[in-house]
Amino acid sequence: MPDTPTVAVRSPIARPAPLRQAVYDALTELIVNGSLKPGQHLVEAELAAELGVSRQPIREALQRLHTAGWVDLRPSQGAFVHSPTVEECTQLLSVRALLETHSAHDAARHATPRDVARLWELQQTGLAALAAGDARAIVEANAALHGHITELSRNAVLAELIPQVDRRVRWYYMPIAKPRGKDAWNEHARIIEAIGEGAADRAEELMRRHTRNTTDFYCRQIAAVAGRST
Repeated sequence: MPDTPTVAVRSPIARPAPLRQAVYDALTELIVNGSLKPGQHLVEAELAAELGVSRQPIREALQRLHTAGWVDLRPSQGAFVHSPTVEECTQLLSVRALLETHSAHDAARHATPRDVARLWELQQTGLAALAAGDARAIVEANAALHGHITELSRNAVLAELIPQVDRRVRWYYMPIAKPRGKDAWNEHARIIEAIGEGAADRAEELMRRHTRNTTDFYCRQIAAVAGRST
């Protein structure tokens, strides 16, 4: 019987570094919620003081954020919050649209009256945030509503895939949450009505229009900002 090969262990497996991950997550969330704005210069010392940590985990987090596309590192200038392009917006939101149209279709097939009542509760939360002019609350309510529709689809693959783009979608949605808000939440109401009626094809089409409208609105805004800066 041949000898079982052995694996030479050159060094112990590194333990996870909670502080590094916490700093990375904190900076990502500050970008997503608009506290750190596109194009803003990120100064290590200032970020370290803000988060109450040393500069080393900040430096490491900025490198990771650069790799993930949240931050641009410019030679001899430093780190800057990435400014999304029209192409990036179109690519990400088109993928999100494909996923969420399926979610709406399947949600209409599976939702119970209690599920639909919960959607109307989330709708009211969004309308209250809109009335208060609170962009962060609008974004969170929007994410909660879309997330619940995904849950109602009873589709485990969609439930796994959609959260992978959720953070970036929230980032894109933040600057348009208020100007797009009234139309967006009116569209939500029609989607909820279709889900409540079990009209799967109509719910899918309404979600397709909704996501397309959001994409078009955001891309027009980016183009307008780019035009003003030239």
